[in-house]
Amino acid sequence: MTQFDTLNRPLKNLRLSVTDRCNLRCRYCMPEEEYTWLPREDVLHFEEVSALVDVFLSLGVDRIRLTGGEPLLRRDLATLVQMVSAKPGLNDLALTTNGILLADQIDGLKAAGLRRITVSLDTLKRERFVALTRFDELDRVREGLGAARRVFGRFKIDTVVMRGVNDDELVDLIEFGRTMSAEVRFIEYMDVGGATRWSPGDVVSRREMLESLTRRYGPIEPIRNETSAPADQFRLADGTVFGIISSTTEPFCRTCDRSRLTADGMWFLCLYAANGIDLRAALRSGASAEQLSSLIREGWRRRDDRGAEVRLALGTTRENVPVIPVKALRQNPHLEMHTRGG
Repeated sequence: MTQFDTLNRPLKNLRLSVTDRCNLRCRYCMPEEEYTWLPREDVLHFEEVSALVDVFLSLGVDRIRLTGGEPLLRRDLATLVQMVSAKPGLNDLALTTNGILLADQIDGLKAAGLRRITVSLDTLKRERFVALTRFDELDRVREGLGAARRVFGRFKIDTVVMRGVNDDELVDLIEFGRTMSAEVRFIEYMDVGGATRWSPGDVVSRREMLESLTRRYGPIEPIRNETSAPADQFRLADGTVFGIISSTTEPFCRTCDRSRLTADGMWFLCLYAANGIDLRAALRSGASAEQLSSLIREGWRRRDDRGAEVRLALGTTRENVPVIPVKALRQNPHLEMHTRGG
């Protein structure tokens, strides 16, 4: 039975992180040289993940997205996909990846039951890619994109847009998406913690993106969707569809039905939540399915999180935004956005 929180938001979408590790160091996510990783012994085994998924499904979750870190770094990920994909009540199983390891794994993931895939790509220019990620891996990402087209036909490309960094590539990315049969989704740069050195001046708003694209393509038609998807969709005159996720300047907290389970079993009810609910501790202490269900059910019923709205209300200057010092991040890796699935 579907559960609802204090704002009548249903528990429907679960973002399931399978690792906190990543093979890139993107400046908007993991800019530091060193990180404190989750202890390996704390990371959930696939059987534990499967057991928790059963409980979430029984409470109304019907859509799961596998995340990281970089999820393809998790060994034998296709095994987990196979364990989860056939569960009754699951309507969608997707994965978000940076694409580096995708070409080698995509056939196995598809055969195991993965239904959709999203690849992150912030620039088409090699020098920018290296500057953004600190690794020269654009060729392997492109190879992964080609594999996604071959295996899934259509897929999505996610692009974080940053002023003065890649905001001049909006048109190029849409044109590239056409060649790949991919829907490009532009994401406003979000303040996700002290380590990213986020500044409101770096944010390119949805309005600015649409103005820029209108100058190139002419009138752009908004697509009205009655869904809780984070991206607003738009259609160009030739039928090309793209999306914009405007969680910084126009938050969608009031309809957000997402929660996040970290690789070590900490359940966060909001991307910006300071604290989570430790499901691993309950699971490993011998809690029954009903006890786990009660823990999740009561946690969601108390949920009143509106993290992005709260940050927007604090103001636009950096001084008005709560920043988590790097020292605190290292003391508690759960505060890192790459740990809780971004």
